[in-house]
Amino acid sequence: MPDESPVLPTETLRRAPKVLLHDHLDGGLRPATVAELADATGYAGLPTSDPAELGSWFRRAADSGSLVSYLETFAHTCGVMQTEEALVRVAAEAVEDLAADGVVYAEVRYAPELFVERGLSLDAVVEAVQAGFTEGTRRVAANGGTIRVATLLCAMRQHARALEIANLAVRYRDAGVAGFDIAGPEDGFPPTRNLDAFEYLRQNNAHFTIHAGEAFGLPSIWEAIQHCGAERLGHGVRIAEDIKTDADGTVHLGRLAAYVRDRRIPLEICPTSNVQTGTVRSIAEHPIGLLAKLRFRVTVNTDNRLMSGCTMTSEFAALHETFGYGIDDFRWFTINAMKSAFIDFDARLALIDDVIKPGYAALA
Repeated sequence: MPDESPVLPTETLRRAPKVLLHDHLDGGLRPATVAELADATGYAGLPTSDPAELGSWFRRAADSGSLVSYLETFAHTCGVMQTEEALVRVAAEAVEDLAADGVVYAEVRYAPELFVERGLSLDAVVEAVQAGFTEGTRRVAANGGTIRVATLLCAMRQHARALEIANLAVRYRDAGVAGFDIAGPEDGFPPTRNLDAFEYLRQNNAHFTIHAGEAFGLPSIWEAIQHCGAERLGHGVRIAEDIKTDADGTVHLGRLAAYVRDRRIPLEICPTSNVQTGTVRSIAEHPIGLLAKLRFRVTVNTDNRLMSGCTMTSEFAALHETFGYGIDDFRWFTINAMKSAFIDFDARLALIDDVIKPGYAALA
């Protein structure tokens, strides 16, 4: 990598079949939907009701260089998602938007505990979102498209409901919930605060990923893997701090980095978001280039499409422009992601063999 391909048109990148493992439901609303839901639900906190201005505001507010400040923008999206009707609409539109971007499989995550301010139960939240995903998938199919969407339920690491949300994820795993995650501020809230939840998930043969190695460094990654048993790392980019490069280009992996690579632990990397939160200074300086070169199991993701003003296509385009990645490289990222998904082996293999490989062959 890279494969030094010619310049790829944006439309070619859009048509490439994509797999998305790290995308937050409350971070991907359409600006017009935020404005309309605020009016419909009586939410009065928006900085503006004009959709174009609102979209720009979210991107500016998120482009702070601080994860804590970045997370503050979610007060508005969560504020308008407090009814069943709003949750169904947001979920359905998310599926439509992802399919239009060439995504053929997505795991969309959200924290049910953030949507109970107006009296919804946790179960009602999950059922509304699942209904929305089902409706969105139906609309995509009706328009001749195809996409499969699975759900990850998040617990907020600064709260004390992880075991409760883990139980919810297990109860709904036959209804589209593929796994569990903890999200929120990393610094001061290590993953080991939630050991009971992770033990419960392991005992129930349930899948989980953990946000680690974004705002906090190697100790967060080490705890997530060695204490909690994370199958994947949400972001995980700071594993690069355990890699040293000599002046002559010789690369040395520390024990943790070597373990992550040897065990093929997937990294859910979100390039644009990582720049916005100050995890890295620029796409050009993003360790995804080094990690991909060293053949870590790198995947490419959006994180929050509204706040970052991004899509999977724009993330691919940025990596193409910066690192020279071409079709073969994006095929590699995509197959990495599909291998790492939390659905069953047969379904993963079918998507790789029947959708992803033929799709990239057609582009090549």
